[in-house]
Amino acid sequence: MKIAVLKEEMPGEARVALMPDSAKKLLSSGAKVAVESKAGLAAARSDADYTEAGAVVSVDRNAMLGETDVLVAVNRPSTDVFARLKKGAVVLGFLRPLDEAAALTPALEHGLTTFAMELVPRITRAQSMDALSSMATVTGYKAVIVAASSIPRMFPLLMTAAGTVPPARVLVLGAGVAGLQAIATARRLGAVVEAYDVRAAAGEQVRSLGAIFLEVDLGGLKTEDAGGYAVELSEEALQRGRDLIAERAKTADVVITTAQVPGRPAPLLVTEEAVNGMRRGAVIIDLAGSTGGNCALSKADQTVERNGVVVMAPTNLAATVPVHASQLYSRNVTAFLSLLIKDGELSIDLNDDVVGPSCVTHAGEIVNKRVATMLREAVEQTE
Repeated sequence: MKIAVLKEEMPGEARVALMPDSAKKLLSSGAKVAVESKAGLAAARSDADYTEAGAVVSVDRNAMLGETDVLVAVNRPSTDVFARLKKGAVVLGFLRPLDEAAALTPALEHGLTTFAMELVPRITRAQSMDALSSMATVTGYKAVIVAASSIPRMFPLLMTAAGTVPPARVLVLGAGVAGLQAIATARRLGAVVEAYDVRAAAGEQVRSLGAIFLEVDLGGLKTEDAGGYAVELSEEALQRGRDLIAERAKTADVVITTAQVPGRPAPLLVTEEAVNGMRRGAVIIDLAGSTGGNCALSKADQTVERNGVVVMAPTNLAATVPVHASQLYSRNVTAFLSLLIKDGELSIDLNDDVVGPSCVTHAGEIVNKRVATMLREAVEQTE
């Protein structure tokens, strides 16, 4: 069985799907690994590193694809790549099936089996395969670093001969993996941190990191699903949160937003009025920019300024930390592949409680019911 890794095509993408140490581990399982030349350069890994690990480095992408049994990617491959893979080949990566279901139609037409890393269930057995959490960890960390370098002040409390410098105040919205990492990083830099999440259960984790948890009465509404993800709330419940956020944002130097609902537009948490109420020099880092943003002024991958308040909505912060992001993702992918490889051969068991839920297309059919429904809706809207 041959596993292939291509150089990522998306602009600005610096990650690589497999690092040399992971390639070496897969080789020990009996599989062969082929890597496109220069695929790992942006992640500080040379062709020589892959060759030393035992992988075959190739400059002929088309020849690689024609022989590939499993293509491991960070982002969803292009239509051309799907077309060049042989029928029955497997594609594994961040495929965005709940956001752009129609984009997987070429994989369906060519009889490919696709696994979306976003759909790996959040169960104990799959923790080592949870790529969403891995990337959220990197993103939460980098968001604080970007914010710290953007505001016109320092983060920590300083006692100097010239007087006291008060600490920066950071407001984090959403206490999932990215939010908690942002809290931890901001605290390490010496900031005073407040955090808000619709899930009351998140309060304990927020407080354990030394931050203040902001609570709002949502009247006992269900705020998370069985997987621990936040669910879509009513407009009334969201407005209660927005009112609290607007009040706390007035004194914040940094606001970091991380709230997203899988397969839905990001909830609006920071209104235009709330931004207008913030003080000059403040910065908003909106990590939900790829799904519409949590801030009313956010524009994906753009910087917006309003009355001295800067709003940034980077959609791929993980790629700006390519070494560690690639290491973590590579380990997640390798752990998942261990479920598909038996004695060096491909063996797909859709009854497996990790493999099944992660599969989107197989044997010419969409096997994920939610994606199938979304694809039908997309087709109906275009007719």
